[in-house]
Amino acid sequence: MRTIDAATMTRMITDYGTVARLSGAPETMIGPDVIIDSRKATAGAFFVALPGESADGHDFVGAAYEQGAAAVMVTHPVDAEITQVIVNDTAAGLTSLARAVHACAREEGLRTVAITGSAGKTSTKDLTHQVLSAVGATVSPTGSYNNEIGTPLTVCRVGQNTDFLVAEMGSRAAGDIAHLCSIARPDVAMVCNVGSAHIGEFGSRENIARAKGEIYEALPTEGWAALNANDPLVAAMWQRTAAHRAAYRVGGQPVFDVPGVELEVHADGIVLDDLQRAGFTLVATQDDQVSSASVQLKVIGAHQVTNAAAAATAALCLGVDLQIVADALSNAVPRSPMRMEFHELANGAAVINDAYNANPDSMAAALRTLASMIADRRRTNPRARALAVVGDMLELGSDEVQLHRAMGELAAQLGIDEVWAIGDFAEVIADGAGERGRVTRVDRAAGSLQLDDGDVVLVKASRALGLERVANELVDREDTR
Repeated sequence: MRTIDAATMTRMITDYGTVARLSGAPETMIGPDVIIDSRKATAGAFFVALPGESADGHDFVGAAYEQGAAAVMVTHPVDAEITQVIVNDTAAGLTSLARAVHACAREEGLRTVAITGSAGKTSTKDLTHQVLSAVGATVSPTGSYNNEIGTPLTVCRVGQNTDFLVAEMGSRAAGDIAHLCSIARPDVAMVCNVGSAHIGEFGSRENIARAKGEIYEALPTEGWAALNANDPLVAAMWQRTAAHRAAYRVGGQPVFDVPGVELEVHADGIVLDDLQRAGFTLVATQDDQVSSASVQLKVIGAHQVTNAAAAATAALCLGVDLQIVADALSNAVPRSPMRMEFHELANGAAVINDAYNANPDSMAAALRTLASMIADRRRTNPRARALAVVGDMLELGSDEVQLHRAMGELAAQLGIDEVWAIGDFAEVIADGAGERGRVTRVDRAAGSLQLDDGDVVLVKASRALGLERVANELVDREDTR
């Protein structure tokens, strides 16, 4: 956010939907940072006091002031010598501020890419960020800052010189995506895929598709809908927008029709190295002109090819040159923590930390990556083992038992040597894995694993289980040795 005075900020918040009044000096200069954590206050920051289950932001106004904050947003006057913007609902006030910031930036040329999907949206967002950063100043969240608080905070990081905003958007109910798009109206929109994440809340994949597809309905007619032609539920979403249509696909997968495509992108000739990093040819067809460029990814997993094709499509929709796109994808690195983080250990073993979150689709992709990686390692080290420390996948509804058992079964089918299961569904996972299955606890998991040269261990579960503790302990233990 550009630095503005308190009177202007109060007016902006009111103009974009939340009645606000000012208590304090109207000439107070605020910005550029907008924060909700008093510990992150910087000189001039605007602290938004959000209520919480365990703490109320109003109790930390003084701390934010001491850290350098210039003003705060509160629901009632607070006894502190700081300029205060008073609203009935601070979350709504934050939303209104973000709408104002985005609208002003859009008038000055900001272009926004909005990304949602059941799996892969964070990785796609990170790749898109790095591609667009090659041609202009780009803002996007680190990690999954993708809800009704995270999206406004990300938008508020847009400054006067920002060229691109990449907004990741999550949903747990119908209307969530539409709400987030009302804050950051997209110029390019995409649904990465429709899977089983949050199916317990939506009830079916069709309901998930209806909710995710709201992102295309938010596009202006001059915008671009980037559609995954390998996913039938996404491909069918072309009917939900009057915007320009682009389709992307990965070779070797079924392709579903997207009528009226003006830009077609596909990844072909995919070859994986021993760390499961993909090399491929990126082909783009537009106005009957075909162009191609080579890509060699640094991120791990065959599933990253689809993410890369999606990121490429978004950039091409915005007019970025194909060779620049390919070079940026080849130089892109993991940007958000705990997502297929690869750690080669001093003793020759390796840890894949993918503990940020899990659903059936991302779990299957991670297990397949592990199996392929260990197959390559066994060419030079026949004793190398594939180990999986996995746990509960949350919000799966009535199919949760079946889906957890299927995860264990898939691990066994892929030849994973040992499956260490953690959480409420540990017994179910272990049962699916058969003789390979073991049950343990988070605080015992690292101690249960003795890693030898060539071994690779995958650590993955839904965020609530905190399995990054296992990955970190394994890395620290072996590197200390």
